[in-house]
Amino acid sequence: MYAVRVRHGGRALHRCFLTRLCSTLPAVQRALNYTEGSKIGGYTIQKVTSVPDLLLTAVKLKHEATSAQHLHLARNDPNNLFSVQFRTPAPDSTGVPHILEHLVLCGSERFTCRDPFFKMLSRSLATFMNAFTSSDFTMFPFSTQNPKDFQNLLSVYLDAVFFPRLQQLDFWQEGWRLEHMKTEDPTSPIVFKGVVFNEMKGAFSSREQLFCEHSQRALQPVGYGGSSGGDPIAIPDLSWQQLCAYHASHYHPSNARITDSFESFTLSLLGSLLVSGPNAPFYQALIEAQIGSDFTPTIGYEGNTKDGVFSVGLQGLGEGDSATVVDVIDQVIAQVVESGFTDERVEALLHKMELGLKHQTTNFGLTLASAVASTWNHDGDPVEVLRVEDHVQRLRACLRDNPKYLQEKVAHYLQQNKHRLVLTMLPEAAFGERQLSAEAEKLQAKISSLGVDERAHLVQQGLHLQREQDKDDASCLPTLRTVDVQPKISPTIMHIKTTSGGVPVLCCDQPTNGVVYFRAFINSHTLTGEMKTLLPLFCSVLTKMGLASMDYRQLAQRMDLTTGDLNVTPCIQNDHSSLDAYEQGVLFSSMCLDKNVDKMMDLWKDIFTSSIFEDLDRLKTLLLMAAQELANGVTDCGHMYAMTRAARLLTPAGDIRENFEGLAQVSLMKRLSEYTDVNHLIGKLSRLQHQLLTSGNLRCSINSTPEKTEHALMAVDRFVASLPKSTPKQSPLVQATVLQKSLPCEDGNEKMIRHLLLQSWFRPCEMKTYFQLDVPVSFAAHCLRCVPFTDPDYASLQVLARLLGSKFLHREIREKGGAYGGAAKMTNGNFTFFSYRDPSPHNSLSTFERSKSWACSGKYNAQDVDEAKLSVFSAIDAPLAPSEKGQALFLSGISEEMRQKHREAVFSVNQDSLVDVATRYLEKGAQTSGVTIIGPQNKTLTRDPSWIVH
Repeated sequence: MYAVRVRHGGRALHRCFLTRLCSTLPAVQRALNYTEGSKIGGYTIQKVTSVPDLLLTAVKLKHEATSAQHLHLARNDPNNLFSVQFRTPAPDSTGVPHILEHLVLCGSERFTCRDPFFKMLSRSLATFMNAFTSSDFTMFPFSTQNPKDFQNLLSVYLDAVFFPRLQQLDFWQEGWRLEHMKTEDPTSPIVFKGVVFNEMKGAFSSREQLFCEHSQRALQPVGYGGSSGGDPIAIPDLSWQQLCAYHASHYHPSNARITDSFESFTLSLLGSLLVSGPNAPFYQALIEAQIGSDFTPTIGYEGNTKDGVFSVGLQGLGEGDSATVVDVIDQVIAQVVESGFTDERVEALLHKMELGLKHQTTNFGLTLASAVASTWNHDGDPVEVLRVEDHVQRLRACLRDNPKYLQEKVAHYLQQNKHRLVLTMLPEAAFGERQLSAEAEKLQAKISSLGVDERAHLVQQGLHLQREQDKDDASCLPTLRTVDVQPKISPTIMHIKTTSGGVPVLCCDQPTNGVVYFRAFINSHTLTGEMKTLLPLFCSVLTKMGLASMDYRQLAQRMDLTTGDLNVTPCIQNDHSSLDAYEQGVLFSSMCLDKNVDKMMDLWKDIFTSSIFEDLDRLKTLLLMAAQELANGVTDCGHMYAMTRAARLLTPAGDIRENFEGLAQVSLMKRLSEYTDVNHLIGKLSRLQHQLLTSGNLRCSINSTPEKTEHALMAVDRFVASLPKSTPKQSPLVQATVLQKSLPCEDGNEKMIRHLLLQSWFRPCEMKTYFQLDVPVSFAAHCLRCVPFTDPDYASLQVLARLLGSKFLHREIREKGGAYGGAAKMTNGNFTFFSYRDPSPHNSLSTFERSKSWACSGKYNAQDVDEAKLSVFSAIDAPLAPSEKGQALFLSGISEEMRQKHREAVFSVNQDSLVDVATRYLEKGAQTSGVTIIGPQNKTLTRDPSWIVH
């Protein structure tokens, strides 16, 4: 760490350099040429601000005809973003903002087909398409690297939010409805159905979600007293008429905040929002044409207005109870006010902020739009949110002028703050039953309120909705074609160097904005079975237990002063050419500023060579935290757990993956966390450290700017030299052949070897598994063993998965079945069907089987196939951050040549090839398969002897 006075001088020079750099970037420079107060078409420029630390110019505008606010972020980023958000406070807990978010994407005046949003997923090369409902705003963002695609998506999004059809049928589908369990059978029970209804049943099964909901309502009952997402018990109180009225009062341009981020002003068809000259640019003209003439700038919100716009003020709250936990917190706050914060701790946090500013993500525009959303929503200045470096410098100045500045803020906002809440959450054994009982009471009340004719009409209403759902005409929507896709991949230049100790390092020169990214992979195939079982725990605690020379708190502060988080994760990589071969190991990753690369590698050296695991209390705490985190993840990522379990016995890697990442790992961590004595784990973790953390079977990678690569290599060389050099022999318990595969690279004779295990004796097995958990909705998965990445059939199966998802599964599982999602994918050599937050998992399994028959029938046309191929290209051409370039080669051994060959194979897929692979791989009995359902009690499954029940 260097002195503050040196840092100030360095920062000034750095800002000067960045400012000069920004002036050389076309988009950034052009935006700086505009003056505040000038008018461009229908817009008035309100503010032009250079933000050199983010390499952008922010231009804030107002659309005079409608009062819409607009923020243009001029940045040389090829991943162009557009977002429109509305302030949408929840008047109650019926979920009207959330259901409206779904409904506006179900069809609009210009695009009258059903579900244009989901249909555009396969007619676009979008790098992101979604919508979010927050506590008090709703956001509709998309991004794409293709100019024509941007134009298409912009048209669809603007028409959707400002001119939706809001049909009652869509309200029944997306929100809630009463319908017979078997739609066509009037003797079957009447139940609640609806996509949002089932989504929120899943969300409200999360303890964190419940805690956050209750704390927000209690802290700010005015404006936040309801659930914007919707409480499942309250959702059925919302009427279609109420939803339409909410749209009319809230989805208005004067309540809209629009954000965009473009790479270039004039070089694409879109041009720029701010092109000089007498003619309005395409982009601004499109917005003007679609919304400008239909609205006036007057709007209000009953009971909560401020100068004609929505506002949410602060509310008073009485003092909380003087509970024990409050006393403890007050003591901690008082100690902070008295003693303050150490300089090192402050510097560590400021360093993390600086590193976070420089770290570039794949969707930077979306990150910025999300960052400003909340402040802008409450009429704050979004540009000020982006000027993080200026705020940091002001904070430094305040600390210089007043050493007790932070203590005073703690005293003001925490110690003296009477607006406080004490909220305690306790387990309740009958909680799930109480939820089900409340839903049953609500259902009975709704059924009882039906007249005789209304009840008799439920069957016809349900069948009418099904007929509408079966319509699939998307001809009104714009679309790209495969001819709009680049035929060649964008090459990544890589070279392999070798340390003095013989460890290979893959170097990838990238514009990393002053950050060095380091990764190391250690193969773990030499470990015994017991040691492998504990590998996820070892990875979880390695950087959190402390070193021989410092405890875990000191280590955490050293990490914050030096680098971003040090990540250690178990890693299983399928071979690209054989389903029975895989590589297992541990991946270490971190990043740091250029100047800190030596300190970062010294930190890794200490962790590898002097980590200790003797603090029993700390180990118990980490075990409890890990077990709780894994258990909480099941409600949010249940489909991932179901897919992992279903694939367990299909490939050798599948079994390892289930033990490392699946429900088997959840169960193991739960058992370990329940131990009262964890002494036996200390020795095992220490043995793992000594067996694994050596330079044998180690390979590394560096992503940095070219001028920093050599320095980073020297630091890595010193790190490798500090490690034990012995290479353990292969464990006799590993019944597999070790394959050595070298990574292909462009230059020199240097090689990087991957050690894979080939279990040629492996035979896949069929298994159906049901996990009964205390959750209100289910997750289903059906996996079939197919082919590896380099197989000629892989591309066709990948396209077929996208085709099934968009043309069959989405309609049958989400629209008709009421699940939040359902699709198919090719992953790890398996063709996988899955459903998410599914009220009828058994029906979804039947749907999976029907989709196979549909795929084999070839009842789809060339346009359908083209759209499925576009969807695949959208995934494989997704932008990679500079930190991620070269990782397909480093981790999986997939070369540029392999990627290009796969790309050409996707281009060549046609209807005949899809029917062919469907017949050979998906027909019943064609391939070994696994099935898993995770969900609430299901007597049908528990009584079926073909299912293994947990």
